[in-house]
Amino acid sequence: MEFFCYHRDRPGSLALREELLEEHWSYMDRYAKELIARGPTFADDGETPTGSVHIVDLPDPAAARAFAFDEPNYQAGAYRDVLLRRWRNVLGRTMWDFPGGRTGGNRYLVLGLGEGPAADLALPLDRDELVAYGPLLSDDGDTWLGTAALLRAPDPDAARAVLTPGRYADIEVHDWEFGGRR
Repeated sequence: MEFFCYHRDRPGSLALREELLEEHWSYMDRYAKELIARGPTFADDGETPTGSVHIVDLPDPAAARAFAFDEPNYQAGAYRDVLLRRWRNVLGRTMWDFPGGRTGGNRYLVLGLGEGPAADLALPLDRDELVAYGPLLSDDGDTWLGTAALLRAPDPDAARAVLTPGRYADIEVHDWEFGGRR
């Protein structure tokens, strides 16, 4: 089962995140084979972290909750909250398979928080810039709750356009970059 996990930073927690960086990476090393995508999100300045995205393939919702809530930054109070949802890997690949590579261009997390009937279940026609893409689902996998995409785009407006306007209660766009040890 695939899960989308977005830990959002608590304001003022940067020093704590920096202090726990090695613990965070060591924790994620335990899930290296299960990770589909990962990486931090940033404020508009492009430098201040605002959260951490992990898309992971785990046996069940209980394992996903353990993954999300046992994470060292979460345990230490660096995160404000966690969005944890079932997810479907529509691209069928990991971020490491993205033909555009780890660097170059602007990268974004786009979160469409659903309302009404499901939207954007099929891949967009222009999929060359997609790093990861899929629906956010209820724990049982039956109900569509939104869509999450990681992509390369010229700017936030172009990133937002990957989702159908008017089909979501809210669409969030966050600067994002490939994560992992550096």
